[in-house]
Amino acid sequence: MDRAEAGGLRVLGVDPGLRVTGWAILGAQGERLRLLDCGTIATDARSPLAQRLLCIYDGLAEVLMRWHPWEVAVEEPFVAGNRRSAMVLGEARAAALLAAAAEGLPVHQYPPTEVKQLVTGYGRSDKSQVQAMLCIQLGLAEPPASADAADALAVALCHLLRRRGDMLVESREERPT
Repeated sequence: MDRAEAGGLRVLGVDPGLRVTGWAILGAQGERLRLLDCGTIATDARSPLAQRLLCIYDGLAEVLMRWHPWEVAVEEPFVAGNRRSAMVLGEARAAALLAAAAEGLPVHQYPPTEVKQLVTGYGRSDKSQVQAMLCIQLGLAEPPASADAADALAVALCHLLRRRGDMLVESREERPT
């Protein structure tokens, strides 16, 4: 029996950014999904790049130690051809991947369109539509105050919905015909 069967599943969702990285811990127990915690890690724009990346790494390491998630879901960057943005987001994403790898956790990566598709049913949804669906699907009175934390929550929800769908497919494939 794996940990997910033993007592539910806990996922860390990450929306990487060099200025602000959003994170959210989402728990799943059977059909029940619950936001456990969320927040942001802000870096000082005046600090050297290496220090900013260390700040992201340390912040996520702290979240991992506090919540002990079993899996990590990270949003892949969408940069629309801007090389500088691609590099910066890639570096912030790398800090998140390293924090998960240091804990031996599996990492799943999702492009923004897949996150939006799974959370709202439409891959080009805007932020307000994603936040509204987060509230509906998770029974929240309001979305997280930070847009970055809300994005991280959407990534975690995307992962759990994808995982649930994959498990349904696997169970159907295992049934004798």
